[in-house]
Amino acid sequence: MPLQPAVFRLAIAFYPLACLLLLTATGAEAGTFNPDREIGDVVLPWTGLVGTDGREHGWEELADHEAVVVVFTCNNCPYAVDHEDRINDLATHYAAAGERVAVVAINANQIDEDSLEAMETRAREKNFHFPYLSDPAQEVARSFGAARTPECFVLDAQRRIAYMGALDDSPDGSGVGKRYIEEAVAAVLAGKLPETTETAPVGCLIRSARRRGNR
Repeated sequence: MPLQPAVFRLAIAFYPLACLLLLTATGAEAGTFNPDREIGDVVLPWTGLVGTDGREHGWEELADHEAVVVVFTCNNCPYAVDHEDRINDLATHYAAAGERVAVVAINANQIDEDSLEAMETRAREKNFHFPYLSDPAQEVARSFGAARTPECFVLDAQRRIAYMGALDDSPDGSGVGKRYIEEAVAAVLAGKLPETTETAPVGCLIRSARRRGNR
């Protein structure tokens, strides 16, 4: 039976709202490779993360930067180790270019090999030129939806996620063809969305503390 005029008008009036609700529901899904975050999400600020320099670090020290590169990494995952020099090179490059871009590394592993003391030793050995921060409660890693080491994020000036995934297209650093982080940072500084916004991170799973009875 055809719709009566009053019912038809009511249906038309509510159609945009129904579409908006549908889009909101489907848009709530996370990224392709990140189960908790999607491009455009604003990440929560962190505070009180102790670095290998012995100081507490927080969000406020990044306030003047137009882009922030956050890398979740660790001391002993082979993939993370293979990324150390490249992360250091990024930090050195952006530091030389001015104060527009910050590079921060965060270690959320809860094992002895990734204790703050072990991180301090590694930072000295490799002469890290970036803050290397300990996330012992794994709260920052969870807020980013990070699950692997290394796993990278580029944030814009509003601290929205503009890119997440791998540093580049080479897990071991050989034959790099696409430099996802550098391309994403360049896009953010130009006020654009990167051409590639998400890739699959390749690395070890972030590890929780061993507990008695766990195998």
